[in-house]
Amino acid sequence: MKKMTWKALLLIWICMTTMPLQAAEKMEEWPGEGYIIGPGDVLEISVWKVEDMTKLVTVLPDNKISFPLIGEVVAGEKTVIQLKKELEDKITHFVPDPNLSVMVQQVNSMQIYVIGRVNNPGRFILNTNVNVLQALAMAGGLNPFAKRNKVKIFREKGDKPEIFNFRYDDVSHGIQLEQNIRLKRGDVIVVP
Repeated sequence: MKKMTWKALLLIWICMTTMPLQAAEKMEEWPGEGYIIGPGDVLEISVWKVEDMTKLVTVLPDNKISFPLIGEVVAGEKTVIQLKKELEDKITHFVPDPNLSVMVQQVNSMQIYVIGRVNNPGRFILNTNVNVLQALAMAGGLNPFAKRNKVKIFREKGDKPEIFNFRYDDVSHGIQLEQNIRLKRGDVIVVP
């Protein structure tokens, strides 16, 4: 693991101390009841007192899992509570009044990408909420040739992507902090 430069550490400190209070209050707990399951996530599904129905399953790229007696079930794009309810509904044909639990054991689907003129571009798996400045710090910061005020964040939303502009100098000086958005699964940060 590479040592972090003082600039990267400064960026992390700025991110943590300049986040507006309203944004921090609106953050949902993650992962938890509101967490959306995605491909690559590892789930532990168990039915109390039925050992054969306790399994660790990985959500496949098509968002499906396979579970005994039920077969394939779409797990991706659902919350843990939604998946639990669906599994309970399907399993009641085999196990009367099941006490079923679904837990996220490993979050692997929360990936972002940082490409372009940063010191360590690549794919990053997140296990906490991260904003743009924090992601740039994870990528080792901007290199000297980066166009600091022309950073863009691309987010898939339905058929067409959303594009967010990010002016590094403004945000790092505490101006227009609303540009320092919280990143979501699959976001791509491009530093020209």
